[in-house]
Amino acid sequence: MVKIGIIGGSGLNDPKWMTEQKDVAMNTKYGDPSSPLACGFINGVEVAILSRHGRRHTIPPSQVNYRANISALKEHGCTHIIATTACGSLRDHIKPGDFVVVDQFIDFTKRRVTTFHETFEGGSENAVHTPMADPFD
Repeated sequence: MVKIGIIGGSGLNDPKWMTEQKDVAMNTKYGDPSSPLACGFINGVEVAILSRHGRRHTIPPSQVNYRANISALKEHGCTHIIATTACGSLRDHIKPGDFVVVDQFIDFTKRRVTTFHETFEGGSENAVHTPMADPFD
């Protein structure tokens, strides 16, 4: 059964289009996620919505606990995750409000953990190397 996790900005704080909505507080081994999960159904599909910057938009991007957010959705049983973001573009034909599905990105993040694989438990045969050349394949 499919359960969709949605990570969004402050625009998803009060999803009135969700039925059977309830909040679920989560705690993971990585700490608390940015917000409780708003759980329910959209057109019959089970969903869990997480507010990336907190429901009051109080968490700056450099302080978001991304591992806790992903872990909370996985522990809740989400089989797929959709993340939205608002940002600018260097291309004139992409206007504010346009919907774009990316197929490549450059990660300039610093000062935060970028992996779930911090140790190679059991030796080097358990090493995990995530290729980033084609991140969405």
